[in-house]
Amino acid sequence: MRARGSALYRYGFVLTGNAEDAADLVQEALLRLSDTWSRVRRKDDPEGYVRTIMARQHISWWRRRKREHLVAAVPEGTMTDAGVDRLAADTGLWAELAALPRRQRAVLVLRYYEDLSDQEIAKILGISCGTVRSQASRALAALRVRSAAHAAVLQPGKAS
Repeated sequence: MRARGSALYRYGFVLTGNAEDAADLVQEALLRLSDTWSRVRRKDDPEGYVRTIMARQHISWWRRRKREHLVAAVPEGTMTDAGVDRLAADTGLWAELAALPRRQRAVLVLRYYEDLSDQEIAKILGISCGTVRSQASRALAALRVRSAAHAAVLQPGKAS
């Protein structure tokens, strides 16, 4: 935790979009892992195991919640890592990601932020590889449409 805690927190923040939920997600994952840590730490990638627990826990939270509680800006004083500050500072991108359905957002985060393969994403989310590809395709198409709409609003005099 001391060595990789901030990386796990950043991962939690990307999944949840909320500093408090990210901290809760890390804490919950580590708590669930505590009983089996002696066995897990001997594995090749114990951090990957923790990230899998975090992703699955986040999905479980989705299913229980009726609404999301995302915020456009990160509260002052909660971010200490420069990577999270950069992510939080790009509110335009975060707002676009937050507008996507949860599964599409999770697929994009796991694919582009975590650089996981379709097979790994499918395993973490408990869906098929085809669903991973279709969700990613739909998410990227939605982001392209929104991006084009924003560009048209910013430059109304130009023809497309």
